[in-house]
Amino acid sequence: MVESPSRSLLPAALRVAVLLPCYNEEAAIGVTVAAFQAALPEAKIYVYDNNSRDRTCAVAAAAGATVRTERTQGKGAVVRRMFADIEADIYVMADGDATYEAGAARRMVEQLYAENLDMVVGARVSDQTAAYRSGHRFGNAMLTGLLTQMFGRSFSDILTGYRVFSRRFVKSFPIRSAGFEIETEISVHALELVMPVAEVPTAYGARLENSVSKLSTYTDGFRILGTMINLYRYERPIEFFGIIAAFLLTISTVLAIPIIGTYLETGLVPRFPTAFLIVGLVILATLSVVTGLILDTVTKGRGEVKRLIYLQHAPPQG
Repeated sequence: MVESPSRSLLPAALRVAVLLPCYNEEAAIGVTVAAFQAALPEAKIYVYDNNSRDRTCAVAAAAGATVRTERTQGKGAVVRRMFADIEADIYVMADGDATYEAGAARRMVEQLYAENLDMVVGARVSDQTAAYRSGHRFGNAMLTGLLTQMFGRSFSDILTGYRVFSRRFVKSFPIRSAGFEIETEISVHALELVMPVAEVPTAYGARLENSVSKLSTYTDGFRILGTMINLYRYERPIEFFGIIAAFLLTISTVLAIPIIGTYLETGLVPRFPTAFLIVGLVILATLSVVTGLILDTVTKGRGEVKRLIYLQHAPPQG
């Protein structure tokens, strides 16, 4: 049998793992597993169940996947467990809801291997109205734009759950997120270590009948926003605390102008409580700047450690 040209791009010894975090996906997980088996027949497919109350585990096992369980609730907890447990050279991560284009997995894996990348992001492209619930498309665009403002660069779709990783990405990623904010943390990890990455458009479809999204537009949206702010504080402390210091100094300046004007005219300071408040705000602003400087040293040290761990693992082409 003649091997297809696309398949020959990957060495036979390359270990590819497909990771599918799942919660109550009985209606879609069988279709998802079958689609990835067809796209990457050489890959081993893992379904990590997150306390499902339906037949997700049974359906996944019947479809041929290796089924494991993570008891701590939340997608971030599941991804942390998957990344810790699974040994492979290349990892494909997607959701188990059959909305992602499994057929794109091979070209994403091949691109990661051929270009020696650490991550290929499957940016979602859809003309189906049902694929995105009301507010999701706007929220994604808003959060993506905000991440660009915070870190100077970003991806066109930071919330996609469809990604391909190198081993050195997976084993150097210190996951802190508990829920759906994990995708944002993944993006920031790649940006802060300046990893070689790529982004490719992939089709995104509507959920199957009887399959329900677990993402809450507002609750999870605010959690993702909070995660972005925390990551900005962790990774860019000088900028974060500098903004706070500038805000405090602005307020103190506005309050001080009339007091200074009165003092220059009369030689008196008529509003001592306001004067004390101004002094307090200036002290807080100074402390914010000092805090940012100290934490910047800590951040750089932590970044060097993450970089060293990252470099301990071979790239896709070894």
